[in-house]
Amino acid sequence: MIIKTSPDEIQNYLSDASNYKGFCEAVYFPENEQDISGILKEASIKNTPVTISGNGTGLTGARVPQGGIVISTEKLNKIIEINKEQLSAEVEPGVLLSDFQEKVKGQNLLYPPDPTEKNCFIGGTVATNASGEKTFKYGPTRDYITELNIVLPDGDILRLKRGSNIAVGYNISLKTEAGRIINIALPEYKMPATKNAAGYYCKGNMDAIDLFIGSEGTLGVISKIKLKLVPLPEKLISCVIFFFEETDALNFIATAREISYNTRLKNSAGEIDALALEYFDERALNFLRDDYNRIPDNAKAAVWFEQEVKQENEDAYFEKWLALISDFNGDEESAWFAVTEEDKKKILEFRHSISVKINEYISKKNLKKLGTDVAVPHEKFKELYFYSKQLVQEQNLAYVIYRHAGNSHIHLNMLPDSEEQYKTGVSLYSEICRKAIELGGTVSAEHGIGKLKTGYFNLMYGEDTIHKMIGLKKIFDPNMILGKGNIFNITT
Repeated sequence: MIIKTSPDEIQNYLSDASNYKGFCEAVYFPENEQDISGILKEASIKNTPVTISGNGTGLTGARVPQGGIVISTEKLNKIIEINKEQLSAEVEPGVLLSDFQEKVKGQNLLYPPDPTEKNCFIGGTVATNASGEKTFKYGPTRDYITELNIVLPDGDILRLKRGSNIAVGYNISLKTEAGRIINIALPEYKMPATKNAAGYYCKGNMDAIDLFIGSEGTLGVISKIKLKLVPLPEKLISCVIFFFEETDALNFIATAREISYNTRLKNSAGEIDALALEYFDERALNFLRDDYNRIPDNAKAAVWFEQEVKQENEDAYFEKWLALISDFNGDEESAWFAVTEEDKKKILEFRHSISVKINEYISKKNLKKLGTDVAVPHEKFKELYFYSKQLVQEQNLAYVIYRHAGNSHIHLNMLPDSEEQYKTGVSLYSEICRKAIELGGTVSAEHGIGKLKTGYFNLMYGEDTIHKMIGLKKIFDPNMILGKGNIFNITT
């Protein structure tokens, strides 16, 4: 096992895509589960803080250490098995999502969770319950995890299989590899009825495996993952449609969402059922114009949608989407319809490039990223959208709004030009989070809390619930060494 301590060698492990910075004494590179166990046993005895590091694509500072040591999972990068008959796969946590998706696709299968940044490690996506463009139809990472091996902070090991450790009400009993019994009284609190990646998943009669999914490296270290796969769709309709009125685009999404939900509820054949429904406001389009000159000059918004189809029904679905586009005054003439695989790649590049350009902008200004990750119940989405937009406009702060409107989840990224504007943006971010909470939503729908959002997390749940969650963490990590600063800004 390699251990690095030289400042030059460990520099890459002291930041993430949010431009958040940290420090540590050493970075460890375990090559198997036993290595992880040994590192944690020693750290537990010495009371040394341990931070788990994925590939640095996160936006919340979760992998960025604030002292102690780092465990990098990059050597744990084996795809152990892809089982086409059982629609499953086993992987180590350091497997690149992009590599895995390509291998799976080669066997005519699909792993639906698909964060924008495909260079993430699969372990990181489990740790944050990540989601992406296909979440509108397929749901988040949690829905595809069937088994987890977890190394606990004292080096002991849990092997969890979905369906084998179900809570009785709010009580769960787990047995470790060493035979230790862990009795857990889950805290009772209400989670938002939205897409959500904020804090521990706790509910009555839950499966114990769900407690660790989305726990952001604070309860244990993932050493092996078993995943559920689905058949690869035969074909996709993929389209970017431009609108000349913002409200037309928002209403188009709301109607497509409702039709899609009804299609699934009734199991209707031949009806619209969007795989993805994503939004770009006028400022986002303007931010991209230099690279995409086909964006109409007077476009006020755009929507990207996808639909799974088969060869025999592709034309029928296409006609249904065209009728819906017409109902909401979408501009068919300027639309980008993907006909070939190359066309689809170009649309995905357009969809992904906004995040890349924002990260480049923030890095150039040497500021931390200020992008909301809020989601609310569908009936409250427009209220949140227009409230947030007005808030930043009143302060004359540059911004763009884009992404997962199908899930009533948006990224409003503020683009401050100075430290003073950044401070203003931080205040506005807090107000947007407060509004999302007031509307019954979450402060983090997909990126997690990490170290950058702990204050907003406190707003969401309040001091009493936060202390209940900390009590839950202490059952597994009594010395609070693991993931120091993640989720909670109280570490004792």
